[in-house]
Amino acid sequence: MPEVVGIGEVLIDFVATKPGSYEEVATFQKCFGGAPMNTLVGISRLGRKSGAIAAVGEDPFGQFLIKELEKNGVDTSQVKVKKGTRTTITFVANEPETGERTFIFYRKPWVTGTSDSSLSAEDIDFDYISKARILHVSGFALSQNPSRKAMLTAVEHARKVGVQVSFDPTLRVDVWNSEGALRRMYNRILKLSDIATFSQEEAAFIFRTDDPEKAAKAALKRGVKIVGVKLGATGALLMTADGEKIRKAAFKVNAVDTTGAGDGWNAGLLVGLLSEWDLETCVTVANAVGAFVVTKHGAITALPYKNELNSFFLRKNVNLNV
Repeated sequence: MPEVVGIGEVLIDFVATKPGSYEEVATFQKCFGGAPMNTLVGISRLGRKSGAIAAVGEDPFGQFLIKELEKNGVDTSQVKVKKGTRTTITFVANEPETGERTFIFYRKPWVTGTSDSSLSAEDIDFDYISKARILHVSGFALSQNPSRKAMLTAVEHARKVGVQVSFDPTLRVDVWNSEGALRRMYNRILKLSDIATFSQEEAAFIFRTDDPEKAAKAALKRGVKIVGVKLGATGALLMTADGEKIRKAAFKVNAVDTTGAGDGWNAGLLVGLLSEWDLETCVTVANAVGAFVVTKHGAITALPYKNELNSFFLRKNVNLNV
């Protein structure tokens, strides 16, 4: 059975093949997408068992997503093909001046009848969650019902049976009906989470501070036990309810694409926690996975296997084996 169960969006990313605005770009490449699913793939590649709870559409894109998860060792027994829906899609472009990624989502609230937000509580086998050690939850899928209710029900069940809850916001404001709804839901889910991870931008938005340490403290005040803030090229911060604070510099690498780096970081952290390593080692592994991901193009295609990460540590003169 999976040690980590991830629940949330799985979707198709159509990624622009070159930088430019949506008006300028002519071609987009089909890619596997969905932040919690990227993390599950990362966990599987590092040798731990993971499983997905998600919904895909009744179409070839849905079959593609299921096959990609299976190919990467993620259990798909709880991925539902929702009749009468189409698989959720996203278009991704890179602004040429800033390099910043922008997204156009084809799902609620913009489009009805798409799969990711159609996951319902009735679709979930709660025994599947009970047998896991960690339930990893995406904030993106909390944006719309029925998936919001399904996610909250899953989280409440995990809490009841002693399964740790890991939360990553996957902040995309325009898939919410309002900013107020987003803030209320994030506040609610943080109170139910044991582990929470944020990018620096997400932490600043959610907690209204540019200081990562203040943001982490705000999350801890809501009841989270372990808080990670991913600081990009400068590294990461981890703080705990027990008063531990670890700040580690990033590994120096030649970055070519940051897609999926945060999801990879989450995978490294969760594998470290599953392995019961000390927290400094957990952050080192998380930073290494994130650094490895940015050296290649793509999200899941760039995630390291166990032997690749160990080779990375060897090259960086770090005495670690995962």
